[in-house]
Amino acid sequence: MTRYTDETLSNRRAPEGLRDRFALGLVKFMRVFADLFFRSRYGHRAVVLETVAAVPGMVGGLLQHLKSLRHIRDDQGWIKELLDEAENERMHLMTFIKIAQPSVFERGVIMIAQVLFYNAYFFMYLLAPRTAHRFVAYLEEEAVISYTHYLEAVDRGELENVAAPQIARDYWELPVTARLRDVIVKVREDEAGHRDVNHRFADALTRSPADPTGRKAGA
Repeated sequence: MTRYTDETLSNRRAPEGLRDRFALGLVKFMRVFADLFFRSRYGHRAVVLETVAAVPGMVGGLLQHLKSLRHIRDDQGWIKELLDEAENERMHLMTFIKIAQPSVFERGVIMIAQVLFYNAYFFMYLLAPRTAHRFVAYLEEEAVISYTHYLEAVDRGELENVAAPQIARDYWELPVTARLRDVIVKVREDEAGHRDVNHRFADALTRSPADPTGRKAGA
């Protein structure tokens, strides 16, 4: 049973203010390079991009954990949600590695991209957590679009609808008859969920920038 309709899957959030526009512009800039490099090689695109997508949740969870310790207060469930996001994105990667084996060059790109992105996102979250969450939300909006294109390519017969890897069947509890199409549907729903969560976190920080739990500073 799907969690989303076609309409809710395609939801896009209009930027509000300079910081949101900066976050969206950064995502669009990254999308240009991804489109030029991968074009219609959706499986390889997923392998490389999921290594990047698994970084924000881990960074956010770490920094929220440290902040909760410093201020000696509850995190309102943010840490677990962010770490669950990181784990989910990692499972996407483990799945697509079985479908599209990355080349030596792509493995090199993965290593370089992870080092650069981790450090850049760490400081973005440290200095501007609201912008960081909005950036991830917009990144996930683009991920939904990418997986929709991937799904359409499979449906048109341009890509073989191979059997779902065992790791995917175990993780999403899919039947033994599951195919690549079923996996893409699940992954796309996951990305839509991360999109909504990160928009929600960014909204909470907008209401009370001093405290991600939504409470007033000093409360």
